[in-house]
Amino acid sequence: MPVQSLKHKFAFAAALFAGLAFQTVGASAEGPFASLAGSWAGSGTISMNSGTHERIRCRGTYDVSQGGDTLTQSLLCASDSYKFDVQSTVSEQGGAISGNWTETTRNASGTVSGQIRGPVIQVLVTGVGFTAGISIATRGRTQSVAIRPSGGTDVAGVIVTLHRI
Repeated sequence: MPVQSLKHKFAFAAALFAGLAFQTVGASAEGPFASLAGSWAGSGTISMNSGTHERIRCRGTYDVSQGGDTLTQSLLCASDSYKFDVQSTVSEQGGAISGNWTETTRNASGTVSGQIRGPVIQVLVTGVGFTAGISIATRGRTQSVAIRPSGGTDVAGVIVTLHRI
């Protein structure tokens, strides 16, 4: 698979999880995703192995199930070089997270798996030709996301901060 294609696949997976942050601090009987319903926006940086950096901006909408244990997301992210339109659905059961995502402009998809551990979420995103580890922490109205690809891409990492709007 061409490096440019892998770069784009990683970038939209990164965009997906920039918005797919989970509220675990103060989670109650409403479920771990209950406090995420609504709109979020923010920005961050994509760092390339070449040493270059680029700003990325994201806007997401989150629909949460009545029990708060399933999250459906629509996320649009753009930078000077990329545009991503990601749809995803994830569920939590007993601290385990699982789900699927689709990037509609490139007709790509994959799976999500991971664990909730206190205020931090650790997930693994997989798709054809790439894997990325994602760490997500939510504090109040701010979500911080760190993404680390595992080979097959020229992206070194992504850091994004989202705020409730």
